[in-house]
Amino acid sequence: MSYNIALNFEDGVTRFIGCKEGETVLDAAYRQKVNLPMDCSDGVCGTCKGHCVQGDFDLGDDYLEDALSEEEEAEGLVLTCQMVPSSDCVIQVPMASALCKTQIGAFEGKVAAIEPLSEDSIDLVVDLDENAELAFLPGQYVHIQIPGSDQTRSYSFSSFPGSTQASFLIRNIPQGLMSGYLNGAAKPGDRLTMTGPMGSFYLRDITRPVLMLAGGTGLAPFLSMLAQLAEKGCDQPIHLIYGVNKDDHLVKCEALDAFVEKLPGFSYTTVVVDEASDHPRKGYVTHHMDRKVLNDGDVDVYLCGPPPMVDAVLHYFDDQGIAPQSFHYEKFTPNQAKQEGAA
Repeated sequence: MSYNIALNFEDGVTRFIGCKEGETVLDAAYRQKVNLPMDCSDGVCGTCKGHCVQGDFDLGDDYLEDALSEEEEAEGLVLTCQMVPSSDCVIQVPMASALCKTQIGAFEGKVAAIEPLSEDSIDLVVDLDENAELAFLPGQYVHIQIPGSDQTRSYSFSSFPGSTQASFLIRNIPQGLMSGYLNGAAKPGDRLTMTGPMGSFYLRDITRPVLMLAGGTGLAPFLSMLAQLAEKGCDQPIHLIYGVNKDDHLVKCEALDAFVEKLPGFSYTTVVVDEASDHPRKGYVTHHMDRKVLNDGDVDVYLCGPPPMVDAVLHYFDDQGIAPQSFHYEKFTPNQAKQEGAA
């Protein structure tokens, strides 16, 4: 048996390694040429300390408290030289990837489909090369190099991890470099190079109700998250509020309807900003966050959208005195630069 271990480095790079049953994370990393920080490998120095944010493991009792205190262990800190996983895990490594002699992965594939969904969004589907080992956590993103250019743009996966296809929900920006390519020269069969995965905005283990807030093409990472939850199952209520500027900017609603059927606890609400809209719910997502979905603060909140939306939600929580149990957000600028945070 082997477990997938996601190593999240402080520069945003994520590297996946396989860890054999009974093997320590440190040994598995070195076997796969990822040099995690280490001085002693015996649980004495604490140099290999990281933070396990997801997964089950055993640390044994052969390490010194000077290397890892009881308080640190209670907070999820681990010694990778002692950590033996018993499930897939996600570990935050407090060091840049380059210092661990690893780097961001590069993957290639061919354009399979380009579908304009509205004036505001384009669906891009890429057939991955057979040898492309593209593992990622639902919610993460990659940099896509624009053919004929040395420029890249960053997009969150809307597809399920482990699929032979990668899909992306891309905002259609007038005079945008990627938008210009997709609306003009792009055709099925074009080669695309992607680097990643990147980002700390990803789905954690669900132990309480979840509120997802999506703005425009910020819906993409939630489609990936919901696909994984539909595959694995979830017994907690999950509510998505999906806000757009105009009626025809609402896309992928058929996919959301399918998730309602697959996930008994999932529901969603759509909101349109345009005052001239006939949509039954107008305004912003903050106008439609009632006390039920906030569950008196006992809720995990995930937010992805343009900066004004993210800032509005942050101010709303402050004004209302709401402190969710966990709060993860990602905001994107028009050129698709990603900014992430957590509270």
